[in-house]
Amino acid sequence: MNLRLHQFELAITLLVAATFTGRVSAQEQKFHHYKLFDLGTFGGPHNHINADDFLSAYYGEAQDVNNAGTVIGWADTSTPDPYQPDFCFDAECYVAHAFQWQNGFLHDLGTLPGGASSATSWIGTNGLIAGASQNGEIDPLLPGFPEDRAVLWRNGKIIDLKTLPEGGYESGAEAVNSSGQVVGWALNTIPDPYSMALLSNLYEYYEPVYPYQTRAFLWEHGTMKDLGTLGTGTDAFAMAINEQGQIIGISYTNSTPNQVTTPCSTGPIPTQDPFLWENGKMIDLGTLGGTCGFPHWINNSGQVVGDSDLAGDAVSHPFLWTKASGMQDLGTLGGIYSNVAMINDSGVVVGGASLENGQFDAFLWNGKMHDLGSLDGCAFAWWINDEGQVVGNWGTDGCGEGGFLWENGGPMVDLNTLVSSNSGLSVQGAILINDLGEIVGAGIDANGNRNAISLIPCDENHPGIEGCDYSLVDANTTAATRVPAPVPRTTTNRRRGAANSMLRPLGRWFP
Repeated sequence: MNLRLHQFELAITLLVAATFTGRVSAQEQKFHHYKLFDLGTFGGPHNHINADDFLSAYYGEAQDVNNAGTVIGWADTSTPDPYQPDFCFDAECYVAHAFQWQNGFLHDLGTLPGGASSATSWIGTNGLIAGASQNGEIDPLLPGFPEDRAVLWRNGKIIDLKTLPEGGYESGAEAVNSSGQVVGWALNTIPDPYSMALLSNLYEYYEPVYPYQTRAFLWEHGTMKDLGTLGTGTDAFAMAINEQGQIIGISYTNSTPNQVTTPCSTGPIPTQDPFLWENGKMIDLGTLGGTCGFPHWINNSGQVVGDSDLAGDAVSHPFLWTKASGMQDLGTLGGIYSNVAMINDSGVVVGGASLENGQFDAFLWNGKMHDLGSLDGCAFAWWINDEGQVVGNWGTDGCGEGGFLWENGGPMVDLNTLVSSNSGLSVQGAILINDLGEIVGAGIDANGNRNAISLIPCDENHPGIEGCDYSLVDANTTAATRVPAPVPRTTTNRRRGAANSMLRPLGRWFP
């Protein structure tokens, strides 16, 4: 192992371990209140963020808020989708426009000329935004279906990234770094029966309407480049890019389907491996013995986390991949199933794991998997910022009843107990948190309607916010500390159960 890398990893491990050993007790822990903001719409019923597990595109990479506090998403207008009933851009079948939100103001990012709808997928550290937009044209290979194009918003202006030089009419941008490198997917015109199976792993409710090869792309300096595939595979999908220009995604390694349905796939598909692309080369990260793997995040040190089937394809485990050690099974909390969400730049991983006693608990991994506990029998950790704050979902209904915050060694806190003003919404999910402690997630009103929300902490970094309660909440005097779980704790797992519905959320495009 590289000595400098080893020293870095050792320092991080000792730092995080110190956080656990020096944590305060539940009785001493105090929390800030939060102001809840509904991000709003453009006259239609709902808004969406890409990472919201109730409304999002897929379970995987998404960055919908940066450290400047800018939130991105898309929101319904009052105009019915002109392509229905054959096609609807989102579940409500209204025209939807991409937006950016900051300090209570919603800005319409618009669409390509002639296009009806648009959506975002990623915001970079410097405000660059990646996504997709209709362009007003009908796909000649799919009569009645509009063309979607990968786009980049720079300084409020939309740029059409077009499609691959080899041809094709559909593309989508998934991520962008601060250098303006964009990655995503594009279709060519070569028929392929397994292309939609690959996409359906990402978009659960995608129907087989795009029977052409899906290719991973990198766009930079005005040119879109096909990244190729692993082995003799025909399809690939680029999912995220870090500040070093390293790209992760999935690729088939051959064109022969395995006659199994696995935890990773929705049906018989060719072997699917996660890849890392750098310096012009696609690297096969392999699997944990199964025929399907799926990366979820890459940090700026090039560490990759994801999920992979084990040998026999009956069970999947989370993995961590590094150049020094290859793919490592992160294991479970003593049972069968666990799933990963992301890894921060300090190398700390979060996700969820099932327990023998019937619970599904959030976990934090820093060389060892720690049980963060659950509320009402279920919790899944979606995000950890570089300050060590963790957010996620909790609740008996597939972890879909509320959002939680975990910090300073615990305990886990129901975010609804920390909201300081009545907005008419309650927190139903917490998906992302930036380094200023600003949280993005899902809210629900008394009628069951969901919208994307932002939670701004009432702290010294956010002074003078109207409606903020700047007093602190004592953990021992609030219902926020239901089922506190000290860290570390020894527990065992149960089956994935209802939590699996959370791990494969709704798709963005609805035929």
